[in-house]
Amino acid sequence: MLVALMSFGASAYSASKTILVLGDSLSAEYGLLRGEGWVNLLQKKLETEKINAAIVNASISGETTSGGKGRLTALLAKHQPAIVVIELGANDALRGLSLTATQENLRSMINSAKDVKAKVLLVGMQIPPNYGGDYTKQFAALFPKLAKETKSSLVPFMLQGVADKAELFQADRIHPNAAAHPKIFNNIWPQLKPLISSFK
Repeated sequence: MLVALMSFGASAYSASKTILVLGDSLSAEYGLLRGEGWVNLLQKKLETEKINAAIVNASISGETTSGGKGRLTALLAKHQPAIVVIELGANDALRGLSLTATQENLRSMINSAKDVKAKVLLVGMQIPPNYGGDYTKQFAALFPKLAKETKSSLVPFMLQGVADKAELFQADRIHPNAAAHPKIFNNIWPQLKPLISSFK
């Protein structure tokens, strides 16, 4: 389990706000050197922008939406985040789990975050078509549907510009390599930036 607290830009007179990242291996730096993942690139961006914030990366390789749902209540109570980034669902799909359950778990996490007045960024994913046309389409459609329903911000596809480039993946052809993570960050930052604009 990776629970890393990265704080920066805080002065002695102002408490930092917290961004909680709840994700799977794509956010937990699986197969990468520490500091190469997109969450660390976010830390560097906030330092550059002089945004007073702390990042809690509570991502775990292999995590499912069920696991994230089970952990979220305690994480919300402990860290009291202003923003929750939910990057989960890929492992559900890779295991062929029920799309209905995945949707309900994501909805529950979004609502739990909103219940404590946190803003939510839902990170969308897609899976290869070999998992079946209907399943693939329905899985991809979960994320915009939930974002619209819950009035949450949405990253349409985390691996946009990455998924179709074999050279951006590790040897397992599942996990993006270090060269891919700046592209992943660039997919996430435009949707996250408006949520943290009040941090300055």
